[in-house]
Amino acid sequence: MRKNILLLSVLLFLFSCNQSNKFKVEGIVNGSENQYIVLEQNGLLKTTVIDSVKPDSDGSFSFKATQPEYPDFYRLRIGNKVIDFAVDSCEKISIKADYANFSTGYSIEGSQTSSDILKLRTSLSAIQAKVNSLTNELSADARNARLTDIETDIETHKAMARQLILKNPRSSAAYFAIYQKINNSYLFSPYVKADKPYCAAVATAYNAFMPDYIRSKNLYALVMDAIKTERKAQNDAAWREIVENSSTGYIDIALNDRTGAERKLSELEGKVILIDFSASEMENNVAYTFELRELHNKYKSRGFEIYQVSLDRSKLIWEEAAANLPWISVRDENGPNTSYITSYNVQSIPTMFLMDKKGVIVTRVNDFKTLDTAIAKLL
Repeated sequence: MRKNILLLSVLLFLFSCNQSNKFKVEGIVNGSENQYIVLEQNGLLKTTVIDSVKPDSDGSFSFKATQPEYPDFYRLRIGNKVIDFAVDSCEKISIKADYANFSTGYSIEGSQTSSDILKLRTSLSAIQAKVNSLTNELSADARNARLTDIETDIETHKAMARQLILKNPRSSAAYFAIYQKINNSYLFSPYVKADKPYCAAVATAYNAFMPDYIRSKNLYALVMDAIKTERKAQNDAAWREIVENSSTGYIDIALNDRTGAERKLSELEGKVILIDFSASEMENNVAYTFELRELHNKYKSRGFEIYQVSLDRSKLIWEEAAANLPWISVRDENGPNTSYITSYNVQSIPTMFLMDKKGVIVTRVNDFKTLDTAIAKLL
């Protein structure tokens, strides 16, 4: 019976929500006589005035507006003082505030998301006040002490924000958290390693549930750019390591073959070496392996060798395939997640590099026709 009553209540709520297609904001602002309260939609690209009212003699006010297509941010404004809140559906939000401290000294009911936003705003406002107090009149010791205090407060604030994000990354409060700023500097950035997982969590949730929403597209593009930038930096660093290494023109690889014996790339110095990153699980592996065999048979007697790094996910599949190979085939226990793919900037398979007899990588190979000619020139 209780379950039926609960289900009926939910259905009635949803029905009334669909029928009205409105949300309501009401409340009391003490001391707001002769002031106008403005309701605004705080969109990604612009802020739009929805309505304005003059409070009653007791400070009470009420707004009713059309429910947004996607969860969005709104604000009440009196002059340059604002209260931020979020609207997810046709909810009824109640706000109580005092005009004197309108932006921070308020309470909000009817929206858990907006309550979470209030916590974030209150915390950040206190930190911003401390930042504003860093005047030239402070002594060096006092200034350093206050800076340390601010840093501690920022980390405490971010810890609270992380919890809100993890609790519900698709909520407007989670989105609000990663876009908070102090002195126009964002507290969270997808370009910072420690922040990236939280920015990515919100971006992924928004993209999954609201892929056509402009906020989703904007945030997802930002996070993807951060990921690409990080990968490029890692790849550039890896190649600088290859070029700047004083003893060799390559990063050495030391992995086990199918018998468990460690095989090092450096052991082959003095030969022309094809470093091959591939997998027996590849769709075209049979034809690919045949091409390698042709080259190996043709040039092995003249000092050519293949050092193959398997990126197979399955160790058993690799062991079975490697049993029939006439060249060195090794595999990391991490399979395709080996660190060597970053070191050698491997972005797809197969990827091949040709190394001369002096241990210098001379080219990244794109096809077997150019590879044959390149090997012949180096021997």
